[in-house]
Amino acid sequence: MSEPQEAEEVVVEEEEDDDDGTFYLQQVTITEESEDHYQYEEIPADDDSSIPEGDESLENVVKKIEQRNEDLKAAAQVGDLASAHSVSQRPEVVDDFLRNFLIKMGMMKTLDCFQIEWYEMLQKGTLKLQDVGFVPDVYTQNQLLDNEVKNLKKDLEGCKITTNTASETLVKLRKERDFHRMHHKRVAQEKNRLINDIKRLKKHYTSFEPTLSKIKEKYNTAIKQKMLTSLEKDRALVQVSGLQAALRAIECGWESTVAVTSGCKGHNECRTDGPSHRALAEAREERHHYDPPQDSIKQLCCASFLRMWIQRRGSAGAGMKIAVAIQEVTGKSLMQDSEFPVDTRVNPYLAQMKGSPSNLLRSGGCKMTKTLKVHELAVSCLALHPRKQILVTGSDERLWKMWSIPNGDIIMTGEGHGDWLSGCCFHPSGNMLATASGDKTVKIWDFTKVECVFTFTGHLHAIWGCSWHTCGDFVASCSMDNTVKIWDINSQRCRQTLRGHVDSVNSVEFLPFSNTLLTSAADKTLSLWDARTGLCAQTFFGHLHSCNDATFNLKGDTVVSCDSYGVLKLWDVRKVAVMLSVDAGPHPGNQVIFHPSGHLVVMASNDGTVKILDLPSGQLHSLAGHEDAVQCVLFDHMGECVVSGGSDGTVRLWT
Repeated sequence: MSEPQEAEEVVVEEEEDDDDGTFYLQQVTITEESEDHYQYEEIPADDDSSIPEGDESLENVVKKIEQRNEDLKAAAQVGDLASAHSVSQRPEVVDDFLRNFLIKMGMMKTLDCFQIEWYEMLQKGTLKLQDVGFVPDVYTQNQLLDNEVKNLKKDLEGCKITTNTASETLVKLRKERDFHRMHHKRVAQEKNRLINDIKRLKKHYTSFEPTLSKIKEKYNTAIKQKMLTSLEKDRALVQVSGLQAALRAIECGWESTVAVTSGCKGHNECRTDGPSHRALAEAREERHHYDPPQDSIKQLCCASFLRMWIQRRGSAGAGMKIAVAIQEVTGKSLMQDSEFPVDTRVNPYLAQMKGSPSNLLRSGGCKMTKTLKVHELAVSCLALHPRKQILVTGSDERLWKMWSIPNGDIIMTGEGHGDWLSGCCFHPSGNMLATASGDKTVKIWDFTKVECVFTFTGHLHAIWGCSWHTCGDFVASCSMDNTVKIWDINSQRCRQTLRGHVDSVNSVEFLPFSNTLLTSAADKTLSLWDARTGLCAQTFFGHLHSCNDATFNLKGDTVVSCDSYGVLKLWDVRKVAVMLSVDAGPHPGNQVIFHPSGHLVVMASNDGTVKILDLPSGQLHSLAGHEDAVQCVLFDHMGECVVSGGSDGTVRLWT
């Protein structure tokens, strides 16, 4: 036990004499915190750079990887320099390493034995310090190598991600290249096809010349046929002049009727539309030579003779043509045209405008009180008898039916049209009915004879509607051929053709007790016409879509119209300006009417409802009940009931 004490004294002496020995003895207890701090100085922090995204280009990714490798190399060099500098400053020898290890592990007894034996050998001189050397910093090197391996693994993962991104970009670029190649190939093929088409068209164009020459030959042939037709007309004029001579002979007391009739039989096959100008001039010269008598009895005899002659000669169409020719030559008509009444009459129904609709009607509180299943197909039009509670319905079934309302008893059915019915209208007397159809005809039905008495043909396309003149002698019809025709019931012919619209005329209506016509057309305009002259008096512009219907109020100073987008417009007739515009769409408005008081406007809408517009308040209400589009609507005589017809084949009464 004495030797260790001496060793301890030696150590104390070294502490007093030698400064270096004192330093090493004081640093025997090295804490773990100082070792960790030392490692932190040796190893630089990792550079956690973000992985390049797939949207970056390949060049940018490569540049980032190279920059990152350079940063890592620089950090490694700095770490090596720092480690080398630290080892040179504080070399750790074998004895210090052992002391530190034993202290760190808590092996204090072994440390005491080691120090006793170490210092004894040092005192005896048996310990060779020059052979001891330094202990390499294995832990530090291992940690540096471990960190370097981790960084290399991170770099490898980054390179893999970059490589995958680059490969995806390469695949995408290859696909785009293939697509552009294919597109270029398709464009080249299309170009070659167009070149071939142009060559073919040029060849076809060169083949037009013989076709044009053939067309010219056909044209010349048609001109020759036209000249032959004019000769036929001259022959027909000879017949007319023969008839005129027969008239004079009868008036003068001659009895040459048989001779004239037999002389005309030789030209029975020549039926033309009318005399030529030269023959008319000759006939007028003959009329100057022979002045007909003014006796009315003789004129009646001549007219009856001509009617008998026409009946013997052939069809009614030929008779009508000859009658028109005689009217042009003689100035007399076998079938008298009707005269338009004066335009200064007063509407006797204006007293109804003093009343007002019920509050429930104005507020849209009407209820459906009656539903009549009148047709299997859509109900396209309605007409109410002028004085009785009788309703006529027209349908896509090519027929019309007459009903007693509100009972719903059927009275009559009319068949004869070859296509759907589009409009119907009662004669002012209530004894006749006019119907318009898609078969391009207007038919007049006489209830006393229970048959169709007249059929007017002349329109080139389907007819959309018809309207009676208040006098009952004229009926107007509108058609898809962009025209309106006015038909004379007495002379059974078209008196006027109104041309001015550039698209289908969808509705037509006579202003009551007036010669003024109102039309609405698909060219987005409304027009007022003078039925006597066939001239357009005024045109209303303002709708942005096709006008489906338009009507007057009782005064005739306001017009309401609806278009294919459900827009209602009120027009001031005197100012030719819009008074009110209401959007009741977006579904089309099929028909629009005024209440007799003029305070309400009712529209049949394509959305299956009846729209009611209260003009004083501007409120819009809807009556829902139809299962399909509402095509037509009207008021009863008292203005208390609304009648609507729809595409579901029903008529519904709202009160």
